[in-house]
Amino acid sequence: MNEQIKSILKSIEKHGFEAYVVGGYVRDYYLGNFSSDVDVVTNARPKDLLNIFDNGLISKEEYGSFKLRFENFSFDITTYRKESHYQDRKPTQVEYIDNLLMDLNRRDFTMNSLVMNKDGVIIDLLNGKKDIDLKTIRVIGNVKDKIKEDPLRILRAIRLATVLDFNLDDELLKTIIKYHQLVGTLSYSRKKEELDRILSSTHALKGLEMLKKCKLLKQLEINYQKVIVVNDLGGMWAQLETNDHYNFTRQEKENIKTIQSILKYGKITKEIIYKHGLYYSSVAGSIIGVNNKEINELYKSLPTYLVFFIPFS
Repeated sequence: MNEQIKSILKSIEKHGFEAYVVGGYVRDYYLGNFSSDVDVVTNARPKDLLNIFDNGLISKEEYGSFKLRFENFSFDITTYRKESHYQDRKPTQVEYIDNLLMDLNRRDFTMNSLVMNKDGVIIDLLNGKKDIDLKTIRVIGNVKDKIKEDPLRILRAIRLATVLDFNLDDELLKTIIKYHQLVGTLSYSRKKEELDRILSSTHALKGLEMLKKCKLLKQLEINYQKVIVVNDLGGMWAQLETNDHYNFTRQEKENIKTIQSILKYGKITKEIIYKHGLYYSSVAGSIIGVNNKEINELYKSLPTYLVFFIPFS
């Protein structure tokens, strides 16, 4: 375990409380991946955490959770809890508890239920390792209740299956299809956040097909005919049919619009490169199937090099 993470857990434990890393960081650690976002759970109450981290590093409490930036990591420290009576994806009743297992049972997927102590030992109380080994995303507890509590879990499940190249277990898949209309209640910012991650994945096609299979394209107000995976988020969005409700930035809108205009030509010429620049022409060329070397040669043949590099942000 990283020494910076260990020091945070030790700081809490030396005051007589339990503390574990939980969720995505532990899952990624088990898979051999690195993450700089660290969720910590503890039986220390919010007032205790304020006393423990009285050096000003800890931020204001929000929903019983504290943000802490330490060295290269962003920590989210949360007290064990029970949640009930969800409204607009948020629990209206929260009860702080002292039982780790009860806290884990309120979470979404078994693969996110792994915890790690300060010695780097992974503790698996809900068979998360087994599901990770099987590359299966399984809901903790009652699937219908968890999906209805927070419909964002539908998109999170598909996004994680896409990014990790996992599959949804049968019960989760059937439940998503049955309650697919709940995705329509999510904000466009939430939907875009998850779609951005799906489209940025090397397995983006798998994610798009899962969205189609789960009848979610209509709820997301997107559609597609054929998508070529490119290493550019603007290039991915440019291949989708969508509406104006998504909160794209001005730069994102410009990127998508320009790439789409080049795609209509179906080719890359000197004139196109001169008019739109190398960046847009290269992205569109990747979708059309024009070799990037060929595009660069065309660019170099222009009387004056024009440098257009506008990252998708």
